[in-house]
Amino acid sequence: MAKIVAFIPARAGSKSIPNKNIKFFGGKPLIHWVVNAALDCKYIDKVYVSTDGKEIQKTVNEISNPKLKVIDRPKNTAEDSSTTESAMIDFANKFDFKDIVLIQATSPFLQSKDLDGGITKYLNNNFDSLISIVRQKRFIWLKNNELIKPYNYFPKKRPRRQDFKGFFVENGAFYITSKKLLLRSNCRISGKTSYYEMSENSYFEIDEENDWKIGENLIDKNNFKIKDNIKLFCTDVDGVLTDSGMYYSEKGDELKKFNTRDGKAIELLKKHKIKTAIITSENTSIVKKRGDKIGVDFIFQGINNKLEHVKKLCREQKIKLSEIAFIGDDLNDLNLLKKVGLSACPSNAVYKIKNISDYICSKKGGDGCMREFAEKIIEN
Repeated sequence: MAKIVAFIPARAGSKSIPNKNIKFFGGKPLIHWVVNAALDCKYIDKVYVSTDGKEIQKTVNEISNPKLKVIDRPKNTAEDSSTTESAMIDFANKFDFKDIVLIQATSPFLQSKDLDGGITKYLNNNFDSLISIVRQKRFIWLKNNELIKPYNYFPKKRPRRQDFKGFFVENGAFYITSKKLLLRSNCRISGKTSYYEMSENSYFEIDEENDWKIGENLIDKNNFKIKDNIKLFCTDVDGVLTDSGMYYSEKGDELKKFNTRDGKAIELLKKHKIKTAIITSENTSIVKKRGDKIGVDFIFQGINNKLEHVKKLCREQKIKLSEIAFIGDDLNDLNLLKKVGLSACPSNAVYKIKNISDYICSKKGGDGCMREFAEKIIEN
């Protein structure tokens, strides 16, 4: 008997996007993303795809793996009005297993590490169920006729974003429970329910055409191939090495908060013979002290035209723009990000920067995003 199984329902009759489960998304059929994530999970013994579509069966079977099995989804569980639970319960009555991981085919940002992390938490803490979530930092208002009232904050004490813990939202990627509780409750989750927090990008489910366009853009940026010819690593300061917060001492001195993980990144890059540079439009002694302490090779402050300055540095160092990696977060970084060989931004960068960056970090500015990007390059 399999201890833990993955169950992936894939109905053929999609109305919003015809044949969406097998439509190519980011270079492969949409359903392949989650099937591969489940197959790579170290805990899952068997992966079942339940479908009523012959083309879906054929597409899934293109993945040759002994852990994978495509099964027929009964017609009465695949109608427009059918629930996912109806398919799960039918499956549970026919197959032996202890725990089940429901995975939605429309969640291509799911990775095996998320499943590993969620299942580890579920098994080690005696929870009855566990769901995947993302953290949202939005202020919610409840409607009452023509009036509204705040739900999760007090307007007179409006918190700063960095101090606001936010709230959890289901991202629909996966749900874990036992066969016993599924059949008892007729629900995908019940009892003591915990959570596994996934990256903000994973909030996307592919249900509408607009989701498809945005999702493909994001997944292309997070599955890009790292170039192996990087000779210089450049970084912005505010919003990358810091959280963009403005801090002042009692005497009115400006302060900045840096992350020690980013400092370690400089050391790692040096070991791989990659030079480093800080380039910022500001001019403060704090940046100079921080840069000197962690051993940055070049520190450029008060630079308004970052692209032209880096071009000059290229001539001096006899390197090409294509051999430079740069991480920035705001519009003054835009031109340089467009021209370098490898570009990145924090997860909370402005939209225009996210839209043109090769890689969108899972970390926010000041939270180790530079280290994340540096490790991507080093691990290539």
